[in-house]
Amino acid sequence: MRVGLTGLPGIPDVQPGADLAALICNAAGETVLDGSVVIALAHTIVSKAEGALVALADVIPGERAQQIAIEHGKDPRLVQVVLDESSEILRNKRGVIVSRTRHGLVCANAGVDTSNSTDPATVVLLPRDPDRSARELRARIHALSGAETAPAVLVTDTFGRAWRHGQTDVAIGLAGLAPMEDWRGSTDATGLELRATWLAVADAAAGAADLARRKDSREPVVLIEGLERLITVEDGPGAAAIIRPGAEDLFR
Repeated sequence: MRVGLTGLPGIPDVQPGADLAALICNAAGETVLDGSVVIALAHTIVSKAEGALVALADVIPGERAQQIAIEHGKDPRLVQVVLDESSEILRNKRGVIVSRTRHGLVCANAGVDTSNSTDPATVVLLPRDPDRSARELRARIHALSGAETAPAVLVTDTFGRAWRHGQTDVAIGLAGLAPMEDWRGSTDATGLELRATWLAVADAAAGAADLARRKDSREPVVLIEGLERLITVEDGPGAAAIIRPGAEDLFR
């Protein structure tokens, strides 16, 4: 099995209301965007196109936001946005707010992004429904491309890990790609039964895409080839299927 990763140049700065699917198809040129390709998108361009932006000048921080801001030396308006985007604050220490978002994602600062905004006074939120965003983009790209089959669409974000240094991209939105690959009940190369092997293949694809997308490259879209066995005709359950339910949360 061979997997190929290609950063897609030519994506302009995305503005609210932009036809993101058309921008991707135009940038792809002669490249066929069909069912042999996974299109991995940094969530920020999806959020920008959908208008998931907040101007800090419009934010009035509450008492809790002001207190946390004092503790961490942060802008209280930014803290208020993080609180607004959180369903639960899980950790608030060492200058980091770890929260559970309304999507059920556990990440730093509720996914509120300041580094990829062209205006330092505006922050980028996560898409309201990343799986729906992926489904709509998939359908639109399929219609525009005229390809016989639809590509898979993967929306990614960068997450830290509580038990390891560094960050890696994970899947937060997904359409047309299996989120997991279940090997439980099958056997390995030696015939040993596998009891716990349940691979988060969508997260692996998201992390791989990040290798082809330098943080300063302005290439928020990566084309992944070689994952045909994981690409599905139906949109599938989306990245929501990867989120561990609260009752199974090993940190609670």
